[in-house]
Amino acid sequence: MTEAKTQITMVDPADFIAGVEPERKREEAKVLDALFRKVTGEKPRMWGPSIIGYGQYHYRYDSGREGDMCRQGFSPRKAKHSLYILRCGEESEEAAFAPLLARLGKYSRGAACLYVNKLGDIDLGVLEEMIDLGWSRSFEKYPD
Repeated sequence: MTEAKTQITMVDPADFIAGVEPERKREEAKVLDALFRKVTGEKPRMWGPSIIGYGQYHYRYDSGREGDMCRQGFSPRKAKHSLYILRCGEESEEAAFAPLLARLGKYSRGAACLYVNKLGDIDLGVLEEMIDLGWSRSFEKYPD
């Protein structure tokens, strides 16, 4: 069995954020960090080379594959911010997140994340609600 690619690193998230380019993404990463800290009450840790994560859970798939991952997080990528809000992309959670997504603003979706070009495109209050919902519901599925 292979190890998960995304694991905790020893990189300081503040150092990572300080190196984010362009400057606008760096400043927005600071805003996102403050928001995730406020909602989760957790200090961030780096997961892999570019995910700033908050909290942790252990997963095990029916296939036997298992590992650890952050409960919430984001990656300030050059093109778009990737927002990892646990359970947001799950089909069983669609009804809970749909009203928030309708109010969020301009975004696109991947299988396990939301993509946002710039924070000015979204309502940060709604994002805060989404982080809070994903955070609390993550403990229902992954209580550890």
